[in-house]
Amino acid sequence: MPFETFQRLGLALAIGFLVGVERGWQDRDVAEGGRTAGIRTYALTGLLGGLAGLLSNALGGWAFAAIGAPFAAAFILSKQREQAEDGDHSVTAVVAALLVFALGAYAVIGDGHVAAATAVVATALLAFKGVLHGWLRQLTWPELRSALVLLAMSFVALPLLPNRGFGPFGSVNPYELWMLTIAMAGVSFVAYAAIRIFGTSRGAVLASAAGALVSSTVVTLYMARLNRTGPARTAYAGAALIAGAVMAVRLCAITAVIAPPLFARLAAPLGAFAAVSALAGLAMARRAKSPEANEIPASMKSPLDLGLVFKFAFLLGAVLAAGRILTALFGPSALLPVAAVAGVADADAVTLTAARLAAQGTDLSLAAYAVLIAAGVDSLSKMTIAVVVGGPRFGAWFGGGTLVAAAAAGAAMYGFR
Repeated sequence: MPFETFQRLGLALAIGFLVGVERGWQDRDVAEGGRTAGIRTYALTGLLGGLAGLLSNALGGWAFAAIGAPFAAAFILSKQREQAEDGDHSVTAVVAALLVFALGAYAVIGDGHVAAATAVVATALLAFKGVLHGWLRQLTWPELRSALVLLAMSFVALPLLPNRGFGPFGSVNPYELWMLTIAMAGVSFVAYAAIRIFGTSRGAVLASAAGALVSSTVVTLYMARLNRTGPARTAYAGAALIAGAVMAVRLCAITAVIAPPLFARLAAPLGAFAAVSALAGLAMARRAKSPEANEIPASMKSPLDLGLVFKFAFLLGAVLAAGRILTALFGPSALLPVAAVAGVADADAVTLTAARLAAQGTDLSLAAYAVLIAAGVDSLSKMTIAVVVGGPRFGAWFGGGTLVAAAAAGAAMYGFR
């Protein structure tokens, strides 16, 4: 396959050229011959790695080592002399050259897509040196600790938990409960990071839109807590309203995929709720858009309050378990009571259940009312959180916007009958 071989060698050359462009740009002010490696050297390194890969296929692994070892030694010695003259102790260029050589070889004997993707990621890491170092200088120990805790929760503890139901009717699933806890911690961390990066108003809006894809209730709780740390009260309330809009869109998406006829019943009221909530939220965020509103609150603490995360996650888990028990005891006839109970914690589970029942032939009106009840109870629980946690003023802003959106949903429901 000569043509494919030339293609793969071309990819190896391109990988070296890509890294070489970034390295050459970083050292663009250095005189000709004043640096160990530039565009040509890195491009040739990629091509050399590709040829070493070809020879290893034909002659065995010793051929790769016979080429790679002298190359590595020559490059390291040359770079060491250059750095001794400049007083530089970085090994980035050495690692980059060895990586280009290895990727050139892998582009020939392995998966070219993986080699190309790795080269792009490596070049991006090299190019964003200033950004990464600036971010690291701003990173605080509480933020680093919170990130490590979140990673440990996700990749160490989660795989160890059983993914099956326990208790009455299998109502308690440890894996699902821990996933809920991770989701809550993740939303809190994303919101904290967004506000730190973009400021109060913009950060709160962006964090709410992203976090509401997981849980608008958690977003509302976090925004209510932040309301006590800074002056931009309308920005936090507006961000919570935007989370409510995302929740309505999420419910529409679930029904559209599983039961399109049910979606047709719900599109008008949920769409109206989402539109009014989003407009009200953006208006509040815009109203708070001042230099002070975009400052980072000085009293912001660690991004993860694990005590609150665990308490709220277990509360939501208990509500979901109660909904499962009611469903198991009474079947589809308990759909409306289940919607009222489970809606306190999460409208998605009710919507998913209602959509599945509608797809199996359950009355569409019953399923639609169940979804709307769950969404209404969910909104009511968030209004309660807003007042209790965020204070009367935050509760008034959020509650007022939610009630106007609910009125628009009711008008749309009866207007499109």
